[in-house]
Amino acid sequence: MNGIIVVNKPPSKTSHDMVNFVRRLFGIKKVGHTGTLDPDATGVLPICIGKATKAADMLTDSDKEYKTQLVLGKTTDTQDASGKVLAEQPVNVTKEEILAAVSHFTGEITQIPPMFSAIKKDGKKLYELARQGISVERQPRKITVYGIEVTEIDLENHTVTLLVSCSKGTYIRTLCEDIGKRLGCGAYMNTLVRTKSAGFTLEQSFSADELTKLKEENGLEKAVLPLDSIFSAYDKIKLSAVLAKKAKNGVRIRHDKAENGKIYRIYDENGAFLCLSEGKNGELVLKKAFWEGQ
Repeated sequence: MNGIIVVNKPPSKTSHDMVNFVRRLFGIKKVGHTGTLDPDATGVLPICIGKATKAADMLTDSDKEYKTQLVLGKTTDTQDASGKVLAEQPVNVTKEEILAAVSHFTGEITQIPPMFSAIKKDGKKLYELARQGISVERQPRKITVYGIEVTEIDLENHTVTLLVSCSKGTYIRTLCEDIGKRLGCGAYMNTLVRTKSAGFTLEQSFSADELTKLKEENGLEKAVLPLDSIFSAYDKIKLSAVLAKKAKNGVRIRHDKAENGKIYRIYDENGAFLCLSEGKNGELVLKKAFWEGQ
């Protein structure tokens, strides 16, 4: 079986836990996720099975959307609710000040990755060093926040709920802390739900219990999206039998629809998904193959 399963990851489970769950559920070895979610986070985790694992790296690079709640007035060593409180400050801010502070973090911005992250320094993951009480210098990274919608402000309980659309590599924990810094009172991330990843939404996702029930009913295939659904944003080109054979042999194919730098979904005459190709000088050049036998 080949395709994508959109899992709604529960709290206290790692992304690898969910990969192992899907592997056992389907009895298939080739399974991989498309972008790690923190154990305490929940939400959209697209998992590739079979040939779809070849596309996992392309999905990891995709944009994401998150719903998060931050708590004002405190900072923690992990930048989230699981950490040790480092400082507390009074919260004397207005809704207008919160909105202004949040708007400052849209567009291309820089973030300093948190110590509690999987980034490596001299071969060691930062969170391993952080657990030993070691802090090292981290280089700022450029990320893009396409938009932040403030969906709720609760001044009494010092909470702000945000819907964030962003590029890969964005740390929502760090974003929450930076908003708190700008407001002068500090903040940490309380909850995090990934609502969208690689174009897949929370509405398309299945919980572990739902997937288990589908297996009991011999209906697991209902949860599997076709491999080419990953690339629905790309234009589709159908080739004749002769040209499809050439494409599978890696031959460049002259085509009137081929535009420079544009990626296309390529199908054979029967509608079977073959590969992704890139337009170069009026030709289709093989980028990634998915046909049977690959």
